[in-house]
Amino acid sequence: MPALHGSVLFLTPAGRSPRHCCAVITREQFDAVAGQFDFLHRVDAAAAREFQQAVTYSRLPAGKRLFSEGDGAQSLALVVAGAVRVFKTGRTGREITLYRIGAGETCILSVNAILTEQPLPAAATVEKRVEAVTIAAGTLRDWVHRHELWRQFVFELISQRLLKVLNLVDDVVFSRMDARIAALLLDRSRVQNPLRITHQEIAAELGTSREVISRILEDLAGGGTLRSTRGRIEVLDAGALEALATA
Repeated sequence: MPALHGSVLFLTPAGRSPRHCCAVITREQFDAVAGQFDFLHRVDAAAAREFQQAVTYSRLPAGKRLFSEGDGAQSLALVVAGAVRVFKTGRTGREITLYRIGAGETCILSVNAILTEQPLPAAATVEKRVEAVTIAAGTLRDWVHRHELWRQFVFELISQRLLKVLNLVDDVVFSRMDARIAALLLDRSRVQNPLRITHQEIAAELGTSREVISRILEDLAGGGTLRSTRGRIEVLDAGALEALATA
């Protein structure tokens, strides 16, 4: 993607002033963003110019908290690179991952908070350095009101995320924890094996305790399915994990 030179907007809770100034992205840069968000290719010339003049470009480092539960949403980020984890923390302090936002995606909870002017019901942190264009909350409400393409984008986003959240609910309610762990390890081992992940990170991902994760991993290691050391898990028998994940 071409470099977008301009101001950087760091997302902050309502009531605090974000660090930003006006910025205009070029047509080439707009086309690069539209390559990730296809509906932008279908906007008319006037709407494209309005988008170029209204958005700012953000670079957010890994580990940065984007928002916390209860914050007001000041802006919406359209992610063009990197990854964001959106999660919920229970009364006991346990976390569960709701979904991740990658290139070509945005946060449905932020969209909902902006359109309803309600607090955010979850938290989000940057997992992998993010580059994004951000749209001020008032601007997004105006565009959704005036432009059919923005309304379609929001409705499609709601539909896609709703299905993923329903799948998560199905997993949490109806799937055994050992099957959920097996599915997670199998999925990630296709990208990297051994995996660099701790028992606590798996627990936060799946919404359980580290002790439960450690006990199940110990059983799997004892059966020769995997090898677990500090901060590192190696899948030795993918077939056995697949059988457990689909049991």
